[in-house]
Amino acid sequence: MRTPTRRTVLGAALAAAGTGLLAACSSSGSDSMTGMDHGSMNHGSTNAPGTGGPTATPTGFVSPVGPEVAAAEARRNPGPERKIALTATETTLDLGGRTVRSWAYGDRLPGQEVRATLGETLAVTLANHLPQPTSLHWHGLALRNDMDGVPGVTQAAVKPGASFEHRFALSHPGTYWFHPHSGVQQDRGLYAPLIVEDPKEPLSYDKEWVVVLDDWVDGVDGSTPDAVLAELAQGMGGMDHSSHGGASGGGAPGMDMGGMGMGGAPSGAAGPSRMLMGAQSPLLGGDAGDVAYPFHLVNGRLPAAPETFTAKPGDRIRIRLINAGGDTAYRVALGGHELTVTHTDGFPVEQATTQALLLGMGERYDVLVTAKDGTFPLTALAEGKNATALAVLRTGGGAAPDASARPAELDGRLLTAAQLKADASVRLPAKAPDRTVALELTGVMAKADWAFNGRKYDPAQRYPVAAGERVRLEFRNSTSMWHPVHLHGHSFALPGDGPRKDTAIVLPGATLAVDFDADNPGLWMVHCHNVYHAENGMMTVLGYRA
Repeated sequence: MRTPTRRTVLGAALAAAGTGLLAACSSSGSDSMTGMDHGSMNHGSTNAPGTGGPTATPTGFVSPVGPEVAAAEARRNPGPERKIALTATETTLDLGGRTVRSWAYGDRLPGQEVRATLGETLAVTLANHLPQPTSLHWHGLALRNDMDGVPGVTQAAVKPGASFEHRFALSHPGTYWFHPHSGVQQDRGLYAPLIVEDPKEPLSYDKEWVVVLDDWVDGVDGSTPDAVLAELAQGMGGMDHSSHGGASGGGAPGMDMGGMGMGGAPSGAAGPSRMLMGAQSPLLGGDAGDVAYPFHLVNGRLPAAPETFTAKPGDRIRIRLINAGGDTAYRVALGGHELTVTHTDGFPVEQATTQALLLGMGERYDVLVTAKDGTFPLTALAEGKNATALAVLRTGGGAAPDASARPAELDGRLLTAAQLKADASVRLPAKAPDRTVALELTGVMAKADWAFNGRKYDPAQRYPVAAGERVRLEFRNSTSMWHPVHLHGHSFALPGDGPRKDTAIVLPGATLAVDFDADNPGLWMVHCHNVYHAENGMMTVLGYRA
């Protein structure tokens, strides 16, 4: 595609409503610390003076600006510098016949694609022209900890009018993306692809298409992601919770936002209700999502005005799929074609052929297709939400697909990450875990009390790990909803020589145990990549012991 579209998850903070309710927990395998600022639950607005370092030095843990982090970066052998300038700004975006006011990087949706080469040093200067502090997280990269872009944990937020330079070595090729880690800013237009090319690329293909999927609410009929968050944070009160219920696992009570939006305005003043009831998907184990998005986009375009990718019949095309959505899983298929899966989350797999793929928020898949002659819909079905996004592959004549095109492949053979095997070149060596971190996913939509182990996010609560350990993360989902869990700064292996990933779907009632090697010191987030679940508390921190 090379047509980067950017839409960044918009954010506002759960302001000071959150952390006063949080208890810094201490339990087996975890440590409670008091060195961090507890002034706000919103991990995007816990600000220290300046724009550089974390809010406090973590006693007993490796600091994001500590010598261990610098030494790990030196081992990556930083190479030639590639400079990029990004400006986060308020702007008008054209979605294809419909314009909206939002926040974006420049005036593009998604933002301008960043493309670099393995071994280079990426030097990205972020200028903040927004009315709120912001940040920049590099999703999927194993990078130095003080560049991870999590305010209140690895650095301070970038204040309005300020700038910050992210500088880090690129140590692994693949398909990645970047977005803020401040409130729900990701659910605006602040996102873009990051492609790290391999100078020894083993795949052979003629063309490449980067496809970014997104669910869109910002600026539509007065809606904002902040207002959506405020509405969801109130829970469903006395409503019928049959489609959102589930064992809470002892989560904290839901937060009463008093009918106020995140900017201090009544939530009713920021557009219609966006709470979704009754969205069901067997693939997701039941409840498909919380938010009724008015639009679903491919590369920033509505289905009525889709992006068209041109090729010749017989061309071998590499398609890099990225789900940048806030609350939507997408089932993707290319009409008339099979997909050969080559990578997931940047890492190669033993190639497997399928007709459709399911992507949770934050997941990426690379596929190869051999283009047929004609015009074909690339359709992304908003799983369980009865809506689609569309792009078009054209290699010859024929009418463009209808905006509601639903190719038969969507209901054909579907491949999931659990069915894939890691390529031998990236398979973790067999080893028993040195440490297991048990993370129960808890909460119910009725209370919006999403959490790990029944405790809402507190940046001072850390689960310790030690450098050199094989660590097992055991996610047990006791909720009635699916959650795409994401680990910063590392990739983990799914069971049974499964693929290397950084984001994985955990279905309701299921347990997923994943392993990673603790080889990147610092403080690293683990969270649900449903932006509203995360902001309502389903986040925590892994900390390397000093």
